[in-house]
Amino acid sequence: MSATATPGPDPGRQPITAEMVKKLRDQTGAGMMDCKAALTEAKGDFEEAISILRKRGLASAAKKAGRSTNEGLIGHLLSADRSTGILVEVNCESDFVARTEDFQQLIADVLAQIEKTGEAANDAWLQDADGPVRKRVAAAIAKLGENMAVPRFVRYAGKGCVGQYIHLGGKLGVQVEFGGVTPAILGREEFTTLVKEIAMQVAAANPIYVARENVPADVLEKERGIYRAQVAGSGKPANVIDKIVEGKLGGFYQQFVLPDQPSIRDPKMSVKDVLAAANKALGAAVAVTRFARLKVGEVAS
Repeated sequence: MSATATPGPDPGRQPITAEMVKKLRDQTGAGMMDCKAALTEAKGDFEEAISILRKRGLASAAKKAGRSTNEGLIGHLLSADRSTGILVEVNCESDFVARTEDFQQLIADVLAQIEKTGEAANDAWLQDADGPVRKRVAAAIAKLGENMAVPRFVRYAGKGCVGQYIHLGGKLGVQVEFGGVTPAILGREEFTTLVKEIAMQVAAANPIYVARENVPADVLEKERGIYRAQVAGSGKPANVIDKIVEGKLGGFYQQFVLPDQPSIRDPKMSVKDVLAAANKALGAAVAVTRFARLKVGEVAS
């Protein structure tokens, strides 16, 4: 009676080490798990592993990673009830590629991933080389032959009514969240007009802060220091200098704080005045709670 032989190690298979996985990742730009799987399938053969990754559309990202991505589009998604909105910047190298169906599908897929991930979607998740977005981008790079990146996104959900405005053929996107919106005013023309006007204001005037209270104290002190230096040696009394400084600070607010900005529709009115007029017409107390403005290429990799 013969004993059953215990299978020995496969002489053609090399043990897959972390160093091998890292080396393959550095050469191909593919995710760690994809590299490990390819090396395992190739029994440790590097060239074969690269071929496997190339066949799966995952191996050409690294070769193009250093090329500038100053083109692209702002993807946007808004829920039917307007409680959730997403903007995402997707970059590529040329406007030609940005207009292709494959690139449009990439944007749609990235938006879907952000929507699916919900509150867990953050910058670390977005840039995870083994995450769904980076993998999807790598596949698009392999297919379209250009470097691509998804540097940032904005997601608002469950805290108000979201409005969006897309400008310059998709090169600039704005998202604004409003508080105090009731079902009774959601569909009214006055509110629709207000949403568009505020979003266009953000697009054109590029405010930084949603209210004076949101300006950091150190920023205000720095501005005051600059204004005081401008009037130093004027010989004016301290109380007069204080008034001059506060007056100049008003100019700072008008430039960077949304409610203080002159309305782009009627510069004689401030955005605060526009909101007040709309609220009077609506019989409501609508307020802007936050906003975001994404322009293609501002933070391109």
